[in-house]
Amino acid sequence: MASPNDPLNSTTLKLIKTETLENIFNLSDGKFKIRGVPLFHDVPNNVSFSSFSSICKLSESNAPPSILQRVLDFSHKGGFFGFSHETPSDRLMNSLGSFNGKNFVSIFRFKTWWSTQWVGNSGSDLQMETQWVLIEIPEIKSYVVIIPIIENCFRSSLNPGFDNHVMICAESGSTKVKESIFNAIAYVHLCENPYNLMKEAYSALRVHLNTFKLLEEKTVPNLVDKFGWCTWDAFYLTVNPIGVWHGLEDFSNAGVEPRFVIIDDGWQSINLDGCDPNEDAKNLVLGGEQMNGRLHRFDECDKFKNYKSGLLLGPNSPPFNPKTIKELISKGIEHEHLEKQRQEAILSKSCDLVEIESKIKKLIKEIDDLFGEEKTSSDSKSECGSCCKENEFGLKAFTRDLRTKFKGLDDVYVWHALCGAWGGVRPGTTHLNCKIVPCKLSPGLDGTMEDLAVVNIVKGSIGLVHPDQANDFYNSMHSYLAQSGVTGVKVDVIHTLEFVCEDYGGRIDLAKAYYEGLTKSIAKNFNGNGIIASMQQCNDFFFLGTEQVSMGRVGDDFWFRDPNGDPMGVFWLQGVHMIHCSYNSLWMGQMIQPDWDMFQSDHLCAKFHAGSRAICGGPIYLSDNVGSHDFDLIKKLVFPDGSIPKCIHFPLPTRDCLFKNPLFDQTTLLKIWNFNKYGGVIGAFNCQGAGWDPKLHKFRGFPECYKPITSTVHVTEVEWDQKKEATHLGKAEEYVVYFNQAEEFCLMTPKSEPIKFTIQPLTFELYNFVPITKLCGRIKFAPIGLTNMFNSGGTILDLEYVESGVKIKVKGGGNFLAYSSESPKKFQLNGCEVDFQWMCDGKLSLIVPWIEEAFGISGLAIFF
Repeated sequence: MASPNDPLNSTTLKLIKTETLENIFNLSDGKFKIRGVPLFHDVPNNVSFSSFSSICKLSESNAPPSILQRVLDFSHKGGFFGFSHETPSDRLMNSLGSFNGKNFVSIFRFKTWWSTQWVGNSGSDLQMETQWVLIEIPEIKSYVVIIPIIENCFRSSLNPGFDNHVMICAESGSTKVKESIFNAIAYVHLCENPYNLMKEAYSALRVHLNTFKLLEEKTVPNLVDKFGWCTWDAFYLTVNPIGVWHGLEDFSNAGVEPRFVIIDDGWQSINLDGCDPNEDAKNLVLGGEQMNGRLHRFDECDKFKNYKSGLLLGPNSPPFNPKTIKELISKGIEHEHLEKQRQEAILSKSCDLVEIESKIKKLIKEIDDLFGEEKTSSDSKSECGSCCKENEFGLKAFTRDLRTKFKGLDDVYVWHALCGAWGGVRPGTTHLNCKIVPCKLSPGLDGTMEDLAVVNIVKGSIGLVHPDQANDFYNSMHSYLAQSGVTGVKVDVIHTLEFVCEDYGGRIDLAKAYYEGLTKSIAKNFNGNGIIASMQQCNDFFFLGTEQVSMGRVGDDFWFRDPNGDPMGVFWLQGVHMIHCSYNSLWMGQMIQPDWDMFQSDHLCAKFHAGSRAICGGPIYLSDNVGSHDFDLIKKLVFPDGSIPKCIHFPLPTRDCLFKNPLFDQTTLLKIWNFNKYGGVIGAFNCQGAGWDPKLHKFRGFPECYKPITSTVHVTEVEWDQKKEATHLGKAEEYVVYFNQAEEFCLMTPKSEPIKFTIQPLTFELYNFVPITKLCGRIKFAPIGLTNMFNSGGTILDLEYVESGVKIKVKGGGNFLAYSSESPKKFQLNGCEVDFQWMCDGKLSLIVPWIEEAFGISGLAIFF
């Protein structure tokens, strides 16, 4: 009999009788069947399958009643794979059976930190370190997802096997932690709708594991609906207070106020082993140079520590030369290439080694000289010394001055690695118990892409703070930052923990200790949600680290060039980024608000990126170099006050491209759907021309795919039922479809033929679907929004149909467009009657001003 506290006995939960587990799943005679359809053949005898209810104890879950009830309602549609071996081990590989001839979409880790989409139709088509696989079962018009999960101290992943077998790998990360029997190492869930499938599956796992929370349970950071600027691509490690100031000033002077700034890597106090433990490393430029650096104190490095309050507020503030930073970055890239040549020369015993080392020596001097120029131009002329109060210098003084100057700046975030710096914390320099721990990579990462970061981290090892002090570690960093005016952190390099878990109970126990410390510190110091997770795209993090974290990156970094030297990478890498973000959101979006990362507005493919960010449903931020901007493009994304016309969901791939390869199959466009408050939107992007090469284990260009692609779009491809607020929008009898880039529209019903179109390489179109309402029994009307903004539908804040008319609240300034089958009798703007333009094709338009005093919001009233 269930206990009184068992949710099954609670009046808030109702048991709904449905078909039984046996009607859905059956494992017998070496076959795993779903509703009678064989999915896996040749299933080994040591594989088991158990019902959800036999494994999961709902009474032990801390999930809210609404989620518990939801999970209970569909619990019959899920179950767990297990397996057993005779000999315990820290890493066990086992087949789940073979499958062939059914389309799948999956997510796999292509680097330690990053994951992406892969499609195929057999077990052998899977990639190493697959995080989940979603398989189409056309015989029963359904979909099934298999998600490798966590059981006790082991995490799991799916991998390709011979003869179409699907292999599951369970590993602890420590030779001291072994197991031989697993009852629930992978979760299986069935649903008729692929989007509901992911919602249901991760809801079930939230209840079962009890170690993370769904996005719906958390509050997202304040910056989610704002415009910001990140310093990374603008400065790399050369970031400094004067440069940050001038970067923000660029935007402000152009009439676009960033509401947040992320001071990325380069602000911390780090140094290298063998150097003075009390001095910062000097003259670092690019990402590879600091990857062996370790924190030697928790406050800011000298270039920020020496900032004097008011330095940049007066008329004689120090000058800033962005050309110096660009030269430093250019020489840093050259240095990076020469170091690669040096390593190759050493390995090949080339006679060119002496010449290469001579070039490196010369280049380092040139970099040092440029840093000397930068320091001279930024030095304060003040004679103020030790007599000044401590709080008149440093990060606190700088953030205070930023807010004094830039009134709209709500948030200042700073970067740090999960272990402190890339190389952790230097032993003996802080009050914490810390030691250098050698790195050991899981064999599962052998199939991933070669990564400079991993190479350097393995070479330098990690200065690991003992997990017993994780709470103290994060609070020491974050409390100082909070007192200094910092409101949040971007936490990066998250999956280094799996490299150093041998002596700490394995990767699960070590991760739990660190994530618990991080969670408590974020709750205490940054309002519980002041965090962006990055380099975190592995199931360990999502199942263990997202109790508090509510926003994270869903793509690899924005690369303005190919770091491996392909000159065409400046183009093809951009489409790859969009594929990462779109398909990763299928699972990550269940737990975190997807963050599509920054880009640069003056990049060759900036408009392509801007089109996707316009409908990404999250923050929009740039990493422009100081003085290098396309403000015409930026103003299509951002309002003058730094807010954005944000979609109310996150975008996901449409069904017709869910099991396709939009990168190099030469036929498929990436199409992603989303909602605005009063309509839907589908973005169509031609990403063809690049992709993952399973043989080379890297992304590369596929130039033969770089061509125009023809496709279709239809209103029924918007998944209206995926958000409660949008469901009624999908029930309209007719819609106006606005083509944002072509600046055209047409009418469509759910029974209309699809719209056929062609998209050129690395270009896009945004299709807005707005329900048509009939006024006075005959007049068809639908508001489209401000067409000078990429997400025109997002500019409509409120819509009310009244007798013989409509009232609309619009945010922004520019060209308001609506479809109206007849000309209005009267058009009012903010209570005053105004002239308008109506054309016989139904275009009704008016120029709307930006009114600062009203926060850019205008009231429109249209009467017929």
